[in-house]
Amino acid sequence: MTPAMRPTRRGVVVLAATPVLFAAGQWAGYPLFLALAGFCGGILLAAVALTARRPRVRVTREVYPERVERGGAAFAKLRVRSTANRRQAGFTAGDRIGSGFHAVAVPALLPHKETERVYDLPTGRRGRHQVGPLTLDRVDPFGLGRAHVTTGDTTTLWVHPRVHPVRALAGGHPRHHHEGVASNDALRGSFDLREVREYTVGDEVRHLHWKATARTGQLMVREYIDPDQPRFTVLLDTRFPDALFEEAVDVAASLVAAAAGAGHRCRLVTSCGLDVATAGGPSAVRLLLDELTVLDPHRDPGQALVPGSLSRSGGGGLAVITAGLPPADLASLTGVRSRYSPLVVVVLGGGAVPVVPGAKVVAATGAVDAVRRWNVVMPR
Repeated sequence: MTPAMRPTRRGVVVLAATPVLFAAGQWAGYPLFLALAGFCGGILLAAVALTARRPRVRVTREVYPERVERGGAAFAKLRVRSTANRRQAGFTAGDRIGSGFHAVAVPALLPHKETERVYDLPTGRRGRHQVGPLTLDRVDPFGLGRAHVTTGDTTTLWVHPRVHPVRALAGGHPRHHHEGVASNDALRGSFDLREVREYTVGDEVRHLHWKATARTGQLMVREYIDPDQPRFTVLLDTRFPDALFEEAVDVAASLVAAAAGAGHRCRLVTSCGLDVATAGGPSAVRLLLDELTVLDPHRDPGQALVPGSLSRSGGGGLAVITAGLPPADLASLTGVRSRYSPLVVVVLGGGAVPVVPGAKVVAATGAVDAVRRWNVVMPR
């Protein structure tokens, strides 16, 4: 699609003067006015032709890394290849980054040659940002018209919340007693295989290990244990003011990254309805941070802190991140207290510190202060 030319102020003046000169020349019979009108019309047509021509280049870009913490280092590599059969004139364009632009100077290119440009990407704002396409404002030599041309593909830069080093918290509720310490490594479900031993009267027939039986010539059975499976839930209050909300998201990101990174089953819940449960591991960390990257504050006055999903489930540790607990929220949190152990309430902003029966309360001014105090009060 050919871009439409928009006249500049000079172009508007020339466009308005052209019919006036032509009319004056016709009325007064002055050939000079007619010549000037023809000249103005000619350069206007030339401006349209020059600005409407799309640069014959192919633009691709790569972003390294695709995901970065807020304030971290990221850069884009822009490749511009000429598709013309003759020398391509150089130009200066802007590469779109979110709602802004980065100026890119592209030198003159020989036929079918390529150049690379590498530049830093801004990562000061959390979010999912589009990088590209390359935009070029083409202006004719007379300054009469301007056309906005876009070319090249786009990619996405994920700016994650900032993750601070924090001690992982988890809790579990074993359903059966067993001897020894349950290992939290490589858990495979509600039961973990402890050993294979000889069959004794009363053992479950469905637990027979047929391969071991064939190898030993004796009936062998699997003995299972029900381990403490670490579980951790973060409840993030989304009713923060904008500036403090970023601190709250950083705290939530630090907690879920520590727990999921340690292999614990981890769940992220918000007061606005988000509810994401994971099995732990690197892929879970990425999923949870992606969800927090695109999370916005919701300050509905009628919104409750504790969603119904937390009242119908339970198990493991629960961390609540909020700016305060009015009586209604305190009552709802007390109502789910028996379902989670331990329960930790992180209060940000330096306001009044609530008293939550049976819970540890961490009061802090921001994310850095919160994780520092968390690491002090949480057991190793």
